[in-house]
Amino acid sequence: MVSLRRLDWVLMGAVLLLVALSALLVWSATAHRVDLTDGDSTAYLRKQLVNIAIGLGLLLAVTFVDHRTVRILAPLVYLLSVAGLVLVLFVGSTINGSRSWLYVGGLSVQPSEFAKLAVVIGMALVLAERASTRWRRRVGTVEVVLMLAIAGVPAVLILLQPDLGTMLVLSATVFGVLAVSGARRRWLVAVLLGAASVAVVALSGGVLKAYQVDRFLAFVDPNLDPRGAGYNVEQARIAIGNGGLFGQGLFHGSQTRSGFVPEQQTDFVFTVAGEELGLVGAGLLIALLCVVIWRALVIARRAEDVFGRVAAAGIACWFGFQAFQNIGMCLGIMPVTGVPLPFLSYGGSSLFAGMLAVGLLQNIHVRSQTRTYVAPYEERRVLTA
Repeated sequence: MVSLRRLDWVLMGAVLLLVALSALLVWSATAHRVDLTDGDSTAYLRKQLVNIAIGLGLLLAVTFVDHRTVRILAPLVYLLSVAGLVLVLFVGSTINGSRSWLYVGGLSVQPSEFAKLAVVIGMALVLAERASTRWRRRVGTVEVVLMLAIAGVPAVLILLQPDLGTMLVLSATVFGVLAVSGARRRWLVAVLLGAASVAVVALSGGVLKAYQVDRFLAFVDPNLDPRGAGYNVEQARIAIGNGGLFGQGLFHGSQTRSGFVPEQQTDFVFTVAGEELGLVGAGLLIALLCVVIWRALVIARRAEDVFGRVAAAGIACWFGFQAFQNIGMCLGIMPVTGVPLPFLSYGGSSLFAGMLAVGLLQNIHVRSQTRTYVAPYEERRVLTA
């Protein structure tokens, strides 16, 4: 049994504070929305508390499972994620123009959220398995091709939904994993050029929905359609601007109480913090997210094996870019793509995936603390490359 003292309590503390803030912000965003709650001001609060409880259970389960079991289950997690993405295309429900959701037993599940974690651990496992059978220190073409293939299958399925926000986060995560793995620079350049080419084809080839194209146009010129595609960003910036230094007070934000910001409990939950907690509160929220990313990078640096190092670094890239994308779209410096804010947006899928990732980070950290696991010689050579 793993001692609780061996956990990374800085990481755990930051995550616990974030999910506590999540409950308050979601409650504030929905308490006055009769159209959402049917008059029950605590409806979304109760649902989010249930999501948090389940998420913490998943975190602890992954934390305390044997690391060998984690590596054995990694392929299964990947296959289940791909299967979910395939099912979405045939029997999924369309919400906000994207066919991204499955309804299972009355619960909505978004497989693309779990695909982010699946791709990270899949790429890490490929590199670790290849490292254990090779003597060469540098990551070669075969390893890179295998990792890109692992990422490519979910990426294509996500693009077909189409879910542009998740696609952007996944692309940034794959780039980060490749960079950490030690892949040559030409591969990194190739990935960037490939991502840019896919974006151009998606914009010009009819892959994206009309509303998604309009969002990009509104990002380039916010005054193009202030009551249509640019409405979300305009209202989000007004809400954040209303907050000033210390905010208008929790449950007292004028934009929030009036329901002017669409999807405020999910994609635009950061605007609640900006308006009601002000620059100080929003800054604290960002600082907590930075702590999570920092601890993930520290865990990656201290990891005893290739799998742990690459997986932890990939999770840091995932959290970092997704947080930047979400907060950036609220501020108008990134296009609106509908990605949730890690640990803070309402909903189960994003929170569960994030908690599973934190559990994996804790698992890697505990293993490096106990130092009972000895990485294969070939893996250690890659780690020091």
